[in-house]
Amino acid sequence: MALQTPYIDIQNLKKSFGAHVLFDDLSFSVAEGQHVGLIAQNGTGKSTLLSIISGKEGHDSGNIIFRNGIRVGFLEQSPAFDPNDTVLEACFNHNGEEEKILKAKQILTQLKIGDLTQRMGHLSGGQQKRVALANVLITEPDLLILDEPTNHLDLEMIEWLEGFLSRGNKTILMVTHDRFFLDRVCDTILELADGTVYTYHGNYEYYLEKRQERLNNTRAEIQRANNLYRRELEWMRRMPQARGHKAKYREDAFVDLERKAKQRIEERQVRLKSKNVYIGSKIFECQYVSKAFGDKVILKDFYYNFARFEKMGIIGNNGAGKSTFIKLLLGIEHPDAGKFDIGETVRFGYFSQEGLQFNEQQKVIDVITDIAEYVDLGGGKHLTASQLLQFFLFTPEQQHNFVYKLSGGEKRKLYLCTVLMRNPNFLILDEPTNDLDIQTLQVLEEYLQDFPGCVIIVSHDRYFMDKVVDHLLVFKGDGIVSDFPGNYTQYRLWSSLQPKEKETQPKADSPQKEKNAYRNTTKRKMTYKEKMEYEQLSKDIEALEKEQHAIEEELCSGTLSVDELTAKSKRLPELKDIIDEKSMRWLELSELA
Repeated sequence: MALQTPYIDIQNLKKSFGAHVLFDDLSFSVAEGQHVGLIAQNGTGKSTLLSIISGKEGHDSGNIIFRNGIRVGFLEQSPAFDPNDTVLEACFNHNGEEEKILKAKQILTQLKIGDLTQRMGHLSGGQQKRVALANVLITEPDLLILDEPTNHLDLEMIEWLEGFLSRGNKTILMVTHDRFFLDRVCDTILELADGTVYTYHGNYEYYLEKRQERLNNTRAEIQRANNLYRRELEWMRRMPQARGHKAKYREDAFVDLERKAKQRIEERQVRLKSKNVYIGSKIFECQYVSKAFGDKVILKDFYYNFARFEKMGIIGNNGAGKSTFIKLLLGIEHPDAGKFDIGETVRFGYFSQEGLQFNEQQKVIDVITDIAEYVDLGGGKHLTASQLLQFFLFTPEQQHNFVYKLSGGEKRKLYLCTVLMRNPNFLILDEPTNDLDIQTLQVLEEYLQDFPGCVIIVSHDRYFMDKVVDHLLVFKGDGIVSDFPGNYTQYRLWSSLQPKEKETQPKADSPQKEKNAYRNTTKRKMTYKEKMEYEQLSKDIEALEKEQHAIEEELCSGTLSVDELTAKSKRLPELKDIIDEKSMRWLELSELA
């Protein structure tokens, strides 16, 4: 069935900043009811494009045509408010209507904004972004344009927003790096690359499969062009007498062939692995630490002994104490009681939410070489500052740009490179995925998977957490922190199988029930059959994860035929389901171990 008349039609759009052309001859449309996700590398103009479409920014040429009469809601990446307005006043579209005020309160409550009389100037940047999101949703526009809607939302809020946007017949155009969110909300992916928009009618998983097919086809075309180019170049180099004027068409064709043969697919073909990161057996011991701010308890007699090579994820609602825990570990905050005993060999590398303040007049490469000229990878290998930048998708040309020319996402990426260039053996990353493009996230995932030191990650990016961490600290508020041996998806599956708290709480006035409750919580021993199953599951999961890793590397290699690519793309989600199923059973049995 053909798509309906577009809500918005972009025709031959061009935007440049001085001599730098951001995009040229850009064309696409968004139909009624479509959920469109826009993907592109940092610095290619995603946020600028959304600002142009929403009328916040001008363009050089081209047309933006909206269907007559439609209402557009735009969520900016960094919204601005009158600091003297209350939260409710900032939701300016309610116009005093009780129904809309009620809806505003409901949505703000879901986004953890409870006091509607607060002045906007007293809210954090993240809270202001949530008020802006509520403001857009309250108006119920025909077309929602959202720039990074999941930034500054905790996992609970993100899952609520997924459901909200998926319900009904909303029309959405959004930029987000959250791949779970893309997969569950969007039915169309637009990829902006090399000044061209590629359209994929499917979710994020479908996009990955079809993008790989496109890249494989492009590589094949470039190879064919290179083979033909070598023959034509020999012909062009002959003496002019050997070419008559009738061969002019062949000379013109040679120019096009040369352009195609010299195309480049900017993708990394190697993983960055360091063998020279040493960390001793003693990492850190959190010795019965307590921390509170007034009545707000962050930690209460919390004990944890961090092991060598751990990759820990920290999750929990906003305000539960995740960032405070990191600052306590680093000595930025001080505990009320208890202490952190940190090993002598530990060298922290800290990537904070606030980021680094750069000298805007400095060149990108100089920012890195001011830290070090190279990193020793061990085995006689070195990684230069330029190579590190190139690994994180800064082209040689971009490396010699001034910092002020970088986009917000590119500055975050540069900040990440400054942390890694110091060659730490213990990385602490607080919301590292905010404002980074998906390609950079994939690079960072690989780097962390291969990192031979310790890692702590605070993130609301579920896809990223699943790829990197092997267990979680779950901050539940009021000083309650639990340790879970698995990734985020496994934790959610496990949580969904647990009885509600009300059902597990014994009544305080019943001694008999308290006695029974104590008996019921006594852990039984694992049977011989369960022990055999537990050991087999460990072997199965390890083998399946190796197969999964091998398939992921093959899919990125560019060497597979179309049939092989199709078969392995089908096998990958099957493997993930099997691993999840076996991991859940392993977790159940591990409780008895």
